[in-house]
Amino acid sequence: MFDTKTVSLEWGGKTLTLETGRIARQADGAVLATYGETVVLCAVTAAKSVKEGQDFFPLTVHYQEKFSSAGRIPGGFFKRERGATEKETLTSRLIDRPIRPLFPEGFYNEINVICQVLSYDGETEADIVAMIAASAALTISGVPFMGPIGACRVGFVDGEYVLNPQQSAALEEGRLDLIVAATQDAVMMVESEAKELTEEEMLGAVMFAHEESKKVIGAIIDLAEQAAKEPWELDTSDDGSAMKAEIKGLIGDDIAAAYKLTDKSARSDALNAARAKVKEHYAEADGRTGMTAIKLTKKLEAEIVRTAILKEGKRIDGRKLDQVRPIESMVGFLPRTHGSALFTRGETQAICTTTLGTKDSEQMIDGLDGLTYQSFMLHYNFPPYSVGEVGRFGAPGRREIGHGKLAWRALHPVLPSKDDFPYTIRILSDITESNGSSSMATVCGGCLSMMDAGVPIERPVSGIAMGLILEGDEFAVLSDILGDEDHLGDMDFKVAGSEAGITSLQMDIKIAGITKEIMAKALEQAKAGRAHILGEMTKALGTARTELSAHAPRIETMQIDKSKIRDVIGTGGKVIREIVAETGAKVDIDDEGVIKISSSDLSQIEAAKKWIEGIVEEAEVGKIYTGKVVNIVDFGAFVNFMGGKDGLVHVSEMKNERVEKPTDVVSEGQEVKVKVLEIDNRGKVRLSMRVVDQETGEELEDTRPPREPREPRGDRGDRGGRGGGDRRGGRGGRGGPRRDRGEGGGKEGGNPDHMPAFLKDD
Repeated sequence: MFDTKTVSLEWGGKTLTLETGRIARQADGAVLATYGETVVLCAVTAAKSVKEGQDFFPLTVHYQEKFSSAGRIPGGFFKRERGATEKETLTSRLIDRPIRPLFPEGFYNEINVICQVLSYDGETEADIVAMIAASAALTISGVPFMGPIGACRVGFVDGEYVLNPQQSAALEEGRLDLIVAATQDAVMMVESEAKELTEEEMLGAVMFAHEESKKVIGAIIDLAEQAAKEPWELDTSDDGSAMKAEIKGLIGDDIAAAYKLTDKSARSDALNAARAKVKEHYAEADGRTGMTAIKLTKKLEAEIVRTAILKEGKRIDGRKLDQVRPIESMVGFLPRTHGSALFTRGETQAICTTTLGTKDSEQMIDGLDGLTYQSFMLHYNFPPYSVGEVGRFGAPGRREIGHGKLAWRALHPVLPSKDDFPYTIRILSDITESNGSSSMATVCGGCLSMMDAGVPIERPVSGIAMGLILEGDEFAVLSDILGDEDHLGDMDFKVAGSEAGITSLQMDIKIAGITKEIMAKALEQAKAGRAHILGEMTKALGTARTELSAHAPRIETMQIDKSKIRDVIGTGGKVIREIVAETGAKVDIDDEGVIKISSSDLSQIEAAKKWIEGIVEEAEVGKIYTGKVVNIVDFGAFVNFMGGKDGLVHVSEMKNERVEKPTDVVSEGQEVKVKVLEIDNRGKVRLSMRVVDQETGEELEDTRPPREPREPRGDRGDRGGRGGGDRRGGRGGRGGPRRDRGEGGGKEGGNPDHMPAFLKDD
């Protein structure tokens, strides 16, 4: 029934299998990819015609994780998969970015690429499997896709590159988490987080990934040879060269003059005036001709800019190829935030704030691996006014999520450990102006705002965006690209790092890929640019502040023995709730006995800390404590003096003089100072108030005369049995005389005060 085609490859210690023909047979292309026990289905469908007036390529990629793939039921009220999570959005972008440039120019048919995780083994990350499945499905679908691409993840452990490491080991055990997508000839996309790798180490990782990706490309080609559909026929109509020459004669000089204006607004106005001439010139033509004229105008603009850069070394704003725009940094300019920075580079500007929180501010993530908690967050916003436009303002889109994650990866490697800095950290980046690489402005501003908040990062981090102009064998690498250079260029290459090395690298290519030579040049030029930006940042703030903001919560950490955890928590959480209610501080305790006490008021932290110390500390004989009277009885008062510990102050230990009733001296709730006199083998504690100055807490000399010994009582002789005699004679008895009870009529060594009254008359 099924015409199934399968290819397999031993790759990275596991078997990669690509199968088609069994599932989703009505799609244009469908591939089931299995790697380890992780299985992803990718289905590709393409519209057979172009919508009227369509002038762009409507490619949509969706990646979805099914909770059933990991044997889990989703959390929340609805108990089903809902809108895309951040991880799903980022993975969708990972798939989209390398495949989009591989469709021919002018191809405007709508395409859907849908990847669904059907099985997840907890070790093999599904994003790489989805990228491979998407590439294979497009390759066999018949659509004009100039692939295939391969993809892989690379780690760096003990100086060695590791292919497709387990997700938990990528950065925890090593120094690199790198994803690369590539064609047979060149690298198309790079996404990474690194612990300060050198340029040589990072380039080596990319080249290692490219070689491994070629093995996957070979397997996809083998599958296509068995199962590929007939390729679509493309429209090979006139390329518009005649119309392009006409447009060049009409506005060529105007465009060249516009791109010599350094101010973005003036340049935009001049370009819009030139474009208006073209529209007016073709106003009488049909709609298709008008659309073609607009496209050819954009091509002409690109040619003029690119030629000036390659042939004359002249950039749009007059800078040298490796020159960074003027930078101005400011910190602490918002009075109530925990940390703030305003970072401006040319016409790109970001307001970044850092907020510190406690453990209960961590982000809970419900994913295939179960519930996880994120203590570092970075959120990026791009309002339309930042580019002088009117547009949608609301929830973040895919681009904003992607830019925020890039900045997150750049800063995450230099954060202090949770043991050293037990705070939840949130950076918020609001872009207020944009003309080139607002994500790298977020890295710089976010770093400064953390230092302003007192986060003890290992080293400051800066970021820079690089561009590329490539024509044949000629190329030029541009530092700190403008928005127009990004649109008209061939590469978006972003590098972030400290003086010690690279922490993040992201690359997107608009052409068929770049070579090792170009990447090496871009990395080296970016290193110099990063160093320059770091120097400008340090003019505002060179190191993290040593004190937190007065508005930030303080967190103090203490370690207790695991056996004391239940004492601190109490039955049903009674004790810990009482500590929080009475002191006002937040208290968190984990299974290892690590307690975090937080409050913006240091006195509240100190009160909670003393309370907990009182619970876990063992009472010490001879030591003086401050306690509270919790219960009064006829013979004394019970005092809570160490959190969960109570002791008895006998009425005779309240004052040196005789006390008739305990209530004459103390009342419930009264604070008193006591000295520990004795702890018996059952843990009962005997306390004294009379030997402690109740005002100062200092120990007093015991002036009470020692108690005189009682007169010895005479021998009362044989008490007889219980069978006869008076009560003070023999009890008569149980078959023999009762043994001698000793002096005082009690047990040997007993206390005569505790005897029955009728025996005290002897």
